[in-house]
Amino acid sequence: MGEPVDSPQGIPQPGLRANLPQFSLLVLVNAFVGAMVGLERSILPLIAEQEFHITSASAILSFLVTFGIVKALSNLLAGGLSERTGRKKLLVMGWLAGIPVPFLLMWGPSWNWIIAANILLGINQGLCWSTTVIMKTDLAGSRQRGLAMGLNEFSGYLAVAGAAYLSADLASQYGLRPYPFYLGIGCAVAGFLLSAFLVRETRGFSLAKTSPVSTGPGMRGVFWDTSWKNKNLASCCQAGLVNNLNDGMVWGVLPLFLSSLHFRLPEIGLVAGLYPLTWGVLQLPAGALSDRIGRKTLIAGGMFLQAVAIFVSVFTASVATEVLSAVLLGMGTAMVYPTLLAAVGDAAQPAGRAAALGVYRFWRDLGYAVGAVISGVVADTFGIGAAILAAGFLTLLSGLLFAVRYRTPELARPPASR
Repeated sequence: MGEPVDSPQGIPQPGLRANLPQFSLLVLVNAFVGAMVGLERSILPLIAEQEFHITSASAILSFLVTFGIVKALSNLLAGGLSERTGRKKLLVMGWLAGIPVPFLLMWGPSWNWIIAANILLGINQGLCWSTTVIMKTDLAGSRQRGLAMGLNEFSGYLAVAGAAYLSADLASQYGLRPYPFYLGIGCAVAGFLLSAFLVRETRGFSLAKTSPVSTGPGMRGVFWDTSWKNKNLASCCQAGLVNNLNDGMVWGVLPLFLSSLHFRLPEIGLVAGLYPLTWGVLQLPAGALSDRIGRKTLIAGGMFLQAVAIFVSVFTASVATEVLSAVLLGMGTAMVYPTLLAAVGDAAQPAGRAAALGVYRFWRDLGYAVGAVISGVVADTFGIGAAILAAGFLTLLSGLLFAVRYRTPELARPPASR
């Protein structure tokens, strides 16, 4: 498909305009990545309850624990390997892992098959989503990093929302299985073909920013620095973990909560879809806004708004107020999600940026597993409402910790007005 992006014949030039065709293709690929996980968000907990007759919240959320751990480890692997082997190989490998997922979800005869599907889905999401993030960071350069992350997350979570709503709609008409998962077959095949034959390597952009003899820090050093030593990176890691903790609550617990309130399946699909739809649409301007006003205000404010939205969802019981809660939660997440990615890019060294993004995404997506364990234990002990409230309090505390610990780096400060 022509000369690779990181051609040795010239120094690659970062910037969205200069790399628009490839950047746009990666936006499309990430939409297919998002759709793969969106298929589960409305109906998988209900499949556990209604088809496999699982009553324990901890047992139902076991799929989310598995998914979160595997995705977190895949993120970590992607960050390190992408520096050594290149981005495209990992993207294609991720799609190869994703192709069996819809078939296992459609025809799996036991809950263990569903867990196996989520192991593969975790690999798919970890490798593919991480790689598209890294590749867009390569292409965009530092000045448009927030916008690039906004576009990436916009495409992914718009697809999550669409797939969540469509799967619930199909399930209400034709049953929970197999029809809703036919969408996944098309997404997996399309994502694989685009990645294998049209996407081009972008590693040359990061290599061009370092001297030929320079080497980045080792993976162990990057992990320690990102997880703890660097206060800004560590602040992003804890905020990302808690963000996905509450996202996992919405994914795994909220459908059960709404079902217990006798919401109909299309109504559950509406609430489950509106949240990532709002998130997906608004993080496009949020990412660009963070380039202008800085990262801290959006991240801390977004965490506080998420907490408010979660509290609203527990203390109200009508479709209208649950819709309001979903929209507020989506707004808060839109402020946080792309901005955290951009903040990690600000704080990391160029030679180790992909690895630092992998470490951040490891902690962020480990939040799915941590949230599933906490939500399951609290729900089985005190009830589903208490599990949702626990997620709200943890989100509030995380926002406060970020506001206190994070310091805007000099290079990431918004330009002074003239």
